[in-house]
Amino acid sequence: MRDGYDLNMLERRIGYSFQNKKLLKQALTHSSFINEQKINKTEDYERLEFLGDAVLELVSSDFLFHEHRSLPEGELTKMRASMVCEPALAFCARDLELGEFMLLGKGEELTGGRNRESITSDAMEAVIGAIYLDGGMEPAKAFIDRFVLSDLENKILFYDSKSHLQEFVQGTLKKEIRYELLEESGPEHNKTFVVEVIMDEKSLGKGLGRTKKAAEQQAAYEALLFLKEQGYVFKKY
Repeated sequence: MRDGYDLNMLERRIGYSFQNKKLLKQALTHSSFINEQKINKTEDYERLEFLGDAVLELVSSDFLFHEHRSLPEGELTKMRASMVCEPALAFCARDLELGEFMLLGKGEELTGGRNRESITSDAMEAVIGAIYLDGGMEPAKAFIDRFVLSDLENKILFYDSKSHLQEFVQGTLKKEIRYELLEESGPEHNKTFVVEVIMDEKSLGKGLGRTKKAAEQQAAYEALLFLKEQGYVFKKY
């Protein structure tokens, strides 16, 4: 957990106060931290993540079932998958700065674990599981509604930005795009990449990320926003 951050701050941010503070701490504890403890060992977030995943699937399924009454099961399943996939939950965790509150081992800290999508997305599910255990379904659903199921059109545009852009450019504009790496900086364990997406030798957008894939995703999202400003319309989720 970073200096200056405490769990009371996170509780205020998420709008829920835990009766059992240990549950929130557990939800933010990575296995690498536990493995380094010689005494006073506690549990990591993995069991809470398991529970939170099930709660999230139920709440998101209920939301989609009632929001899209005419869609078949296959389409609903695809939508749910895009809403609760690893990049989607990591995006939500980033809004909460969840990584800054986590307890990580020294090795995980040094290799950029606070910004790793696989870790922050798991922690997001663990927090959902912790809220469910502490207060039941109502506050867990309120958390999911506020931080996962809000502003879905723009979020899903971001989650699937590369495939959305590829589909739109090839299908509607009948053109091709390519991604170019502009910059790579930082130490091996904590690099930063800057990528540009190009169409007709012109830049549509630039992105920055901890991996090339993340930078490409951000660049594609910036390109989609640019095309929206030009008057193009994309299909809604």
